[in-house]
Amino acid sequence: MTDIRFVTADEAVSHIPSHCHIHLSSVASVPHCLIQALCRRADAGDITDLHFHHFHTEGPAPYSDPAYEGIFFEQGFFVGPNVRKNVNAGYADYLPVHLGETPKLYREGYVKLGAALVNVSLPDENGMVSLGTSVDCSVAAIDSAELVIGVVNPNVPFAYGDLIPLSKFDYLVQDDAPLVTAGFAEPTEVEKLIGKNCAALVEDGDCLQMGIGALPNALTGELQHHKNLGLHTEMFADGLLRLIKAGVINNACKKIDTGKVVSSFLLGSQEVYSFIDHNPDVLMRDIAYTNNPFIIAQNPHMKAINSAVEVDLTGQICADSIGTRLFSGTGGQVEFVRGATMSEGGKSITAFASRSAKGFSKIVPVLKEGAGVVTPRSDAHWVVTEYGAVDLYGRSCQERAKQLISIAHPEDRENLDRAAFERFGPHWHNFSI
Repeated sequence: MTDIRFVTADEAVSHIPSHCHIHLSSVASVPHCLIQALCRRADAGDITDLHFHHFHTEGPAPYSDPAYEGIFFEQGFFVGPNVRKNVNAGYADYLPVHLGETPKLYREGYVKLGAALVNVSLPDENGMVSLGTSVDCSVAAIDSAELVIGVVNPNVPFAYGDLIPLSKFDYLVQDDAPLVTAGFAEPTEVEKLIGKNCAALVEDGDCLQMGIGALPNALTGELQHHKNLGLHTEMFADGLLRLIKAGVINNACKKIDTGKVVSSFLLGSQEVYSFIDHNPDVLMRDIAYTNNPFIIAQNPHMKAINSAVEVDLTGQICADSIGTRLFSGTGGQVEFVRGATMSEGGKSITAFASRSAKGFSKIVPVLKEGAGVVTPRSDAHWVVTEYGAVDLYGRSCQERAKQLISIAHPEDRENLDRAAFERFGPHWHNFSI
């Protein structure tokens, strides 16, 4: 480290010009010291018209704040809780894209990057650094940006997979801020039932993809007695780590990356971050690799488990918005849906509670006006609630409606049946599956 020249965060960002598109490493590994330095430049009236691109980020997000209107403009690839209010108020924006295609936006110039700001690990003996918990599309950003600034942080784990040589960086900054952590989300009784219904679709030797949160944690709790599971996912957290440490996930049956956990970004406890540090059994890869349906499909018996905001009676799946109100993003859902269905013996599973936290049915006659169809009805396969699991693939619209009503909340089934009758006509009640 003694032969590496470091500069301050303020000096590093002083080289970023106005009218610049900036990439941020994301999720738990946001380079907050550089963002703060940019805020100081903005407060001094020294810079304007900066556009920020990233996956969802944890921690403060001044780049979306109305106080910096006209100076900063957020155009993220996913809408997280820290920017959601400002995105829906118009002070920030969402750039719709499958996460696996975000590197293409940079490499092919759809987004012309002026700067890439990333957190990295301490270098190894060969002068290589790791992007740690958030590889995401940062490899493409580093390759494509005119200016690359790395924040060398000892709290960033050195994860194997896609490594970066120090020679790629124009400026290096030192920082020792801890990465953002997230606690284990305990599942509710309803979520435990959903987890049980999902687990019934998972067999020994399957390869898994799922996200984080109480529902995935409920599923992992039901998989404790499975054997030889694999993991190829865009992200994982503590629930899946428990299965790895218990030997349930050993990746022995994977046909590619055999014996390896493959992921692109993480959000969890410090235990998760420490687990990937110098761990040869974990590969943190570019999102263009982890989310490529043709890569995903090479592992047989791929089980992709995702969620939904609402599903209509024909199987259209909304997962990114509540009507016109943006809530999250497309993410990698469609990529893993397609990859899993192309996989030999694979299954795509959409799991959610039958009702929202406010008591509204998530199985609906039609999606809300303005709702985004993330997974089209033609790609909808297994749908799971606490009341059961149904496979929509190969079923007609009326058959799908019957199936979905059967796993809706019992108090909502009569209204859904009435809506189906109005939609499909007088033969509806004579129709059986």
